[in-house]
Amino acid sequence: MKAARALVVDDDPGILEVLEMMLRSMGLDVALARNYREAVTLLDDRGFDVALFDLSMEPVNGLKLMEAAHERQPRLPVLMLTAHGTIDNAVEAVRQGAFDYLTKPFVPEELRGKVGRALSARRWTRDRRLLKSVGEALGSSGSMERVLDAIAQATVDATEAERAVVFLLEDGRLVPMASAGAAPGSIDDLASTAEAVIERKNPAPVADADGRVMLGAPLLVGGGAAGALVVEMRVEPTADDLDLLAIFSLQAAVALKNTRELERLRSGALAALGRMAAKVAHDLRNPLGGLKLFAEYLEQRLGKAGDTEGADVAGKISREVDHMTDLVREITRFGRPGSLRRVPTNVNGLLESCLALAQARVAGEEIRVALELDPALPPAALDPREIRKVFLNLIVNALEAMEAGGTLTLRTRRAEQGFIEALVEDSGCGMSEETRARLFDFFLTTKDRGTGLGMAIARSVVEQHGGRMDIRSQLGGGTQVRVLLPLEAP
Repeated sequence: MKAARALVVDDDPGILEVLEMMLRSMGLDVALARNYREAVTLLDDRGFDVALFDLSMEPVNGLKLMEAAHERQPRLPVLMLTAHGTIDNAVEAVRQGAFDYLTKPFVPEELRGKVGRALSARRWTRDRRLLKSVGEALGSSGSMERVLDAIAQATVDATEAERAVVFLLEDGRLVPMASAGAAPGSIDDLASTAEAVIERKNPAPVADADGRVMLGAPLLVGGGAAGALVVEMRVEPTADDLDLLAIFSLQAAVALKNTRELERLRSGALAALGRMAAKVAHDLRNPLGGLKLFAEYLEQRLGKAGDTEGADVAGKISREVDHMTDLVREITRFGRPGSLRRVPTNVNGLLESCLALAQARVAGEEIRVALELDPALPPAALDPREIRKVFLNLIVNALEAMEAGGTLTLRTRRAEQGFIEALVEDSGCGMSEETRARLFDFFLTTKDRGTGLGMAIARSVVEQHGGRMDIRSQLGGGTQVRVLLPLEAP
């Protein structure tokens, strides 16, 4: 683990030599540059913790260099180097964003004090802000996806890494659940680091053959590793980076634990509610059937008598009874799921047939459909009747979310470890965080005639097959639903 990094830029070789010696005696890793061009090259190549710039360099002065540095590293504290006769200019530089200034010739105590304060202030401001943002996410909606996304982004900001990924262990395989930043190369390299730190059960740096540096920390839940937080860096990490990674991995583990406990409680409550609702629905079925017959009879009688207004009211009663009957049917399905009848199923063909049926139900001429179906997708052991309900519900929801037009994307591919993935994505209105957190609750609907059971039933069917449903959505930014289904029966 290397020391904090300092960049010193001055066009006087003697000043560079003195500052290098003084800063190295403080335990810093020092890089030197004689002009703007050399400094920008170093800034593009690596990250720094503090910078010292000569204010009066030619042809590009220290203020211009500070602007370029802050474009690359917005939180980099810059100390301006100035002669006694130009202190006013140095004060102005502080007003424009410099952390402080140092006068030539340098007093060792002043240099140590101001550099030390710059490093401490940088760490304190950065860490406080990031920990606050993650803490707010952790205590807000209970949505694990939102918390993990916030942790991944905060990790990139804190360590100035190129990329951060949160992996979770599911059915013995590592699944990337959240990421931030961007870097070339496969995510498999980060997964290898995740496996290594999970085995060690401790945060650790890992270097690969290409010279990239990975930092990983396991997510420990209930005494065991449930995943890992991994970052990819261009430079050797500091001890502070590893400490921060450990803190963020702890928060990710807390989010995971809370979400799993909430899911367990919710699952038990929904199961009990489903059984009770199924009994109530059974008792309602016969009276609703009678009401339907009476309403139709009344509508016919009033129509023959010429009472158009009365017949219209009776017709409305009949339609509302139909809506209640649909609701009873959906409750019964949820409360008493039938046994699956698995057969080899062509998922691509099933999606296409559901698309045709959904398009017939939902009018939307301005909606473009993008089919990205893997032709090599093997048949899966599924109950096509039940999975059809899932896909049809998801596609109808997506189309209805794009009243003003947009793009519906249907994608399939073979996932790892014996699963296939079906993705339904729309560019529609999206969901608020509150709606997303309650998406699978009973009777939650944003539609005029929705039952509020479609998504709860869809997830129940997918989980009954041994699969999983993941949803990402942003208000005004569309919705993506990812369904993982096993190729073989568990």
